[in-house]
Amino acid sequence: MKKISLLILLPIVLGLSVVSFVTKGQSHLNSNSERISSQWVFYNDSGKLNYKRLPAGDQIMDFSHAGYLGGGVMLPDLPVKITVSPSGDDDTENIQKAIDAVSEMPLFGDFRGTVLLAPGEYTISKTISIEKSGVVLRGSGSGLSGNEKSTLRLSGDPFNALSISENSAHHNNSKKEESNLVYTKISNKYVPSGANSFSVEDASLFQVGDLIVIRKPVTESWVKFMQMNDLVRDGKPQTWLTVGSDLITERRITEISDNKITVDVPLSDSYDLDYLNSPGVVVEKGMTRSPVKQSGIEHLNIVSPLQSISHTKSHFTALRINGEDCWAKDLYIQETMNSVGIKGKRITVENVTVSREAPHQGASKPAEFAPNGSQVLIHRCKVIADNVWFVATGKGIPGPIVILNCDFAGNMRAESHQRWSTGMLYDNVRAKNGGIDFRNRGSMGSGHGWSMGWGIAWNCEARDYVIQNPPGAANWMIGCIGASQPMPRPFNAGPNLPEGIIDSPGVHVAPASLYLAQLNERLGRKALENIGYEIESLDHISF
Repeated sequence: MKKISLLILLPIVLGLSVVSFVTKGQSHLNSNSERISSQWVFYNDSGKLNYKRLPAGDQIMDFSHAGYLGGGVMLPDLPVKITVSPSGDDDTENIQKAIDAVSEMPLFGDFRGTVLLAPGEYTISKTISIEKSGVVLRGSGSGLSGNEKSTLRLSGDPFNALSISENSAHHNNSKKEESNLVYTKISNKYVPSGANSFSVEDASLFQVGDLIVIRKPVTESWVKFMQMNDLVRDGKPQTWLTVGSDLITERRITEISDNKITVDVPLSDSYDLDYLNSPGVVVEKGMTRSPVKQSGIEHLNIVSPLQSISHTKSHFTALRINGEDCWAKDLYIQETMNSVGIKGKRITVENVTVSREAPHQGASKPAEFAPNGSQVLIHRCKVIADNVWFVATGKGIPGPIVILNCDFAGNMRAESHQRWSTGMLYDNVRAKNGGIDFRNRGSMGSGHGWSMGWGIAWNCEARDYVIQNPPGAANWMIGCIGASQPMPRPFNAGPNLPEGIIDSPGVHVAPASLYLAQLNERLGRKALENIGYEIESLDHISF
């Protein structure tokens, strides 16, 4: 793994001890003796992170749980079991047979092994799938660095190139077998965003270690409070979120004390019973399932035919991950559209570049990175394209979702896209000819409305930002370079919506990286080294 060196310093700024991360050779993370502390996350005199709270108790969440195995864990290096070489013909079957053979090997711990593609060019005409845990497809290089590479050249009718996901038939059957639902309800009148504990009516139904599902109901009163009950486009009513549906967050119980439950990852949303009763916020025991785990895609070049079309038409995509503790690293993806889609949880995507020369056609745009899972870390990635969403989330996605140390070159935007996702961090993201948004999209799409709550842009650089505060929630723009653009709701002649919380505009703050500072505090310097950020000095730091 290529490591980025970090130097942690401890300047005393405004009477507060702060930590700054320095990335050698990359000025966007460089320490600055003039750097001030954020007022929302800062180091106290003991060197511990402090969080300023909103009046109801909400705070910026701890994002450090994003990534493989919950953050701060080195991606594994699985041994090669089978090597495949180019055939000069269609290689789809040869590659898939090798993956299937490794998939039938016994697990050694959590792993089976790797299928290695020798250097060269491989033609594939349908999706290559990993459907079992502990399996890696590895090329000999992506072409982003080094001379050797393994290229997958997509041919035929459009399809998705690579998939990590359990067989859909097995997935559906496993859900049908679940019975005897165990549940209670949250008893707190208000649970703030960023909290890691809450009280329930009856905690005796659960044990430490249980997976739980927290269901935030979409009620008529909450939709009205969010001012999403009057969306209209072309004279037709639009639905933001369907009343009677649920917004779902999964967590694991780490402690039970009387009726108080503590969970492994802080909550990315708030729960206000003034708008959620009835039926109230249900907490139920999670279903047993067996997703693909500990599988990855590495060191590949993926090349699609040029696609100068709208993404609403059939098109080539690059990668779909739907599992737990899976990863993709060192991929150079060329000319696909809606390139990388992520579901599941505890997923790391690192050193992935998406590049498009063919212009996308149409007003609706593809999302080159779509992090639609929880505890997702996308870092050291790039998009080089115009008229695309660099990053976009779907409906009701719970954080933490972290976009760290990424570069987006083109004239478009990175954003939360639709229908109330929560807990997203853009940390040291550069989109100098584009923008970064947490906003109300109103009737755009089919009623995308408020797209994000409790999102943070931290020490980013962009041409401009649209950061807006939803009712009863907040979004932050902290230490960011670029203009904040007040805007009304789209297709609405009303006034500008409330701007988000803006702290230190035009001047980067300490800590230099929120995610790395939080990870360092929770797990220590080794966790940063494990994901490629090496600390050179810890002088005068108290952990």
